[in-house]
Amino acid sequence: MVEIYGIKNCNTVKKALDWLVEHKIAYTFHDFKKEPAQEKKLREWAEKVSWEQLVNKKGTTWRKLTKEEQDDVKDISSAIQVLLANNSMIKRPVIECNDLVLLGFDDNVYLSTLKAPK
Repeated sequence: MVEIYGIKNCNTVKKALDWLVEHKIAYTFHDFKKEPAQEKKLREWAEKVSWEQLVNKKGTTWRKLTKEEQDDVKDISSAIQVLLANNSMIKRPVIECNDLVLLGFDDNVYLSTLKAPK
């Protein structure tokens, strides 16, 4: 089973959800607006993809931080604290499947890692 985390109205999350439906892959969706990410989950993800990849530095939430706040994000602990306070800053979607963690949407990566049942 695929677990997908994100924000329902995020265009990248929509692409991922549409892709899963198109490829008939069952999933459970966790909306950060209804179920905020927890520290334990963020640490699990950071062990698999690195905290640097989890922090979406291209989004508006990151850009709204002051330069000092951005500069303070320098390790896993500081990244997790800012992500807990700003779930919308987590790179989306986060997909968990078979002990893998995938970030964002990439058709080729999905095709090679998320196998549809035959």
